[in-house]
Amino acid sequence: MIKVGNHIIYQFNVMKLLNLKGTADTPSVILDPQKHELKFLGRSLPEDSAAFYNPILEWLDSYAIDNEEDTVAVFKLDYFSTSSSKMLLSILYKLESMSFSGTNVKVRWYYPEEDDDIEEAGAVYSELVELPFEHLSYSLD
Repeated sequence: MIKVGNHIIYQFNVMKLLNLKGTADTPSVILDPQKHELKFLGRSLPEDSAAFYNPILEWLDSYAIDNEEDTVAVFKLDYFSTSSSKMLLSILYKLESMSFSGTNVKVRWYYPEEDDDIEEAGAVYSELVELPFEHLSYSLD
């Protein structure tokens, strides 16, 4: 809300879809404010994880401002680096903050069958943040 003289002008935060096409080193990222879905798919080992993920974190900050809708975050990564792991935790902390502010947030953590590392990472993340997690396996075939 902005006050100009005796007039009050309401500003609405119009969020746009963020759709990043995945590469061999970066995941596909689809942040859809209309569907209230956040998707992270593929492999995450960018040269500079902070440079890749900081715009996503900024988008989440804006999304959290006016969002009160149930939101689902889908993580379906078949590999991620240590530096990406730290950024994924930052994303989960942002989602947890949204949850504390009243938004229902659910995490769907997919892991490839027989990939104990990604399955375990999901279990660790679910212990570090106060969010409901679904742990779902899938076949790479």
